[in-house]
Amino acid sequence: MTAPIGNFEELDLPKGERLLWQGRPKARGVAVRVFHMRLIACYFVLLFFARVAVVVNGFEHKPLSVAIANASGVLVPFAIAMLLLGGLAFLYSRTTRYSVTNRRLLLQFGAVLPMTLNVPFSQVTSAAVREHRDGSGDLPLSVSTDKRLAFLLLWPHVRPWRLTRVEPMLRCVPQAREVADILAKALEAASAPAPEPVTTAMPVPRLLRQPPAIASAA
Repeated sequence: MTAPIGNFEELDLPKGERLLWQGRPKARGVAVRVFHMRLIACYFVLLFFARVAVVVNGFEHKPLSVAIANASGVLVPFAIAMLLLGGLAFLYSRTTRYSVTNRRLLLQFGAVLPMTLNVPFSQVTSAAVREHRDGSGDLPLSVSTDKRLAFLLLWPHVRPWRLTRVEPMLRCVPQAREVADILAKALEAASAPAPEPVTTAMPVPRLLRQPPAIASAA
């Protein structure tokens, strides 16, 4: 069992339910894998060199220094995009809390409109883990429920591209392998049949083993 990660408000759990793990997504992981900041940075780099090449090799044939000065105009939107996406990643990380108890999984999220998704273990049909190089990872869950889960409402705490059969997912959690082990043990314990009550046979007194003799009337 691992200790709760970060400072969270105490959960108001019913009697008999206990907290096994609690954590939140890593802001860096959200920035890279949810908002794809690396791909966007690569786009601006390619755009910069493309503008330089056009100015140098175009009809005007301007010097390289002039081309670089003209292409540097992309640095402003690049900086704005990085700041916005980085701020959103930090906000999503700080306003999200994942909790695993011995009975269910709780996903609490939402910066503007706080929401809570309650997933009882009885509705979980399967779970998986995808670990990244830094030790963080994603834990998608296949659930069986009569209620339809909305992909856009739960984003980004859902498995990508599963639009029809939405799968809730713990995204970019630290120590993903350890969290997966805790969740697996909790699911296994919840699915185990309850032990049957043990009854102890009480010895019957000897006088009661045979019916008393009935005297016949004369």
